[in-house]
Amino acid sequence: MRPGPLVVVGDTLLDVDVEGEAERLCPDAPVPVVSRAREHRRPGGAGLAALLAATAGGGAEVVLVTAAGDDEAGLCLRELLSGRVEMVRLPLDGGTVTKTRIRARGQTLLRLDTGDGRAPAGPRWDGDRRDAERPRGGRPGDGRETRRAVAAIREAGAVLVSDYGLGTVEVLRDALAETSAPVIWDPHPRGRAPIPGCALVTPSEAEARLLCAVPSLTPEQTARRLVRDLDVEAVAVTLGDRGAEVARRGGRSVRVPPPFPVTGPDACGAGDRFAGAAALALRAGASPEEAVGEAVDAATRFVRDGGAAAVRPSVSGTAGRLSVSGRLSVSGTAGRLPAATPGDRFLAAELDDRPRTPLELAEAVRAAGGRLVATGGCFDLLHAGHVSLLRRARALGDALIVCVNSDDSVRGLKGPGRPVVSEEDRVEVLRALECVDAVVVFGESTPTSLIETLRPDVWVKGGDYAEAGLPEAEAVRRAGGEIVILPLVPGQSTTNLIAAARAAL
Repeated sequence: MRPGPLVVVGDTLLDVDVEGEAERLCPDAPVPVVSRAREHRRPGGAGLAALLAATAGGGAEVVLVTAAGDDEAGLCLRELLSGRVEMVRLPLDGGTVTKTRIRARGQTLLRLDTGDGRAPAGPRWDGDRRDAERPRGGRPGDGRETRRAVAAIREAGAVLVSDYGLGTVEVLRDALAETSAPVIWDPHPRGRAPIPGCALVTPSEAEARLLCAVPSLTPEQTARRLVRDLDVEAVAVTLGDRGAEVARRGGRSVRVPPPFPVTGPDACGAGDRFAGAAALALRAGASPEEAVGEAVDAATRFVRDGGAAAVRPSVSGTAGRLSVSGRLSVSGTAGRLPAATPGDRFLAAELDDRPRTPLELAEAVRAAGGRLVATGGCFDLLHAGHVSLLRRARALGDALIVCVNSDDSVRGLKGPGRPVVSEEDRVEVLRALECVDAVVVFGESTPTSLIETLRPDVWVKGGDYAEAGLPEAEAVRRAGGEIVILPLVPGQSTTNLIAAARAAL
């Protein structure tokens, strides 16, 4: 691993999600009326890339070099990032660029962009000149902050460039060209072309077409062409739910597929997660192919877990509990956050002002000092034994979340004849029980990833299990929880119900 932090250089925006309910149309225009709205703010652009890299696990040190203003939006950004990434703040001319999405039930209805802020053209790092003389018209401290930024780039273990065309990268372009650290360049349509010699360039398929002088090429051809045209070591063209195509100088092109089908409805921020994961992997010594493999995996899980809409850092100034994999600080009640295993989706009841997703419920219980209980299973053909188990589980704490195997998961565990009842119907029946506070469907054979996300204080299983034989036992212990094995009601099982039904035919 190269010594030094990951340094993210680029333009930071303020992203705002206004989440509400849309149950009717406006009487004077054919547009939805959004009510009961809650507002959630997070960093966008380079700020989101830095935040995700810093909270992705492993305790990576991340430095963000960006232009930030002193307006309300700029101050909010600094609060959101405080304690999580170190910021080297360059001056900003104009108002902080803010992108506001109006959303209902996870669907974006409208985006409103405001702000015209840019990093001023000077001072600029120019070789060995250290801006000792501030350019005419500059502001006190401009040169000092530029020198800090250049020093951070020189000391970096890796550099991630997120250029939205708002001037930050232009100020430091010469310093970026001189660094010995691997440079990962995440291009955007309004930014400039990457500098020659980058270790990895990560355009989306649409961005790659804009960069490539030859139209109508396949992703493989585009990636190989860009390696040559941009004079870089490797290019990874991201392909959404198809993974990524990576080509390197003097080597062949490789398609990196996603680890599982992506079901998340919101891919916003996936490129930032991809680029950050690739940068951390290259800093750790991975090859471009290995780095892209890790990045595809990270971006896929990010989309599955709700994308940028699930990133809700608090502004309390305290660091930690800030990843999409289940340690988010969640406020408010709106939104639908997917679960943390392939094919998962949170399915919570409409609960007025109570938390509406299992993750929000878990955070609310912890914030109130309560005891969170969770259990899991197929719950195919719900019977009295199930109900007894759930009632006793709920009595062990202040809220009960039930984790239900998806149809595909049940089929893999029980065989092609199961489940008898579809996952949607199983969820509806469970949600109707007074002892159940929320339900989540998971797609794997075990709910290990969900446990890591929800972090229950108590994990309950029926008496036909022993703790030593539970595949999720280690995940429960890592999350700081305990396992409780409750005795089963004799003679009650789904298998017996199915057998009795068949015998009666």
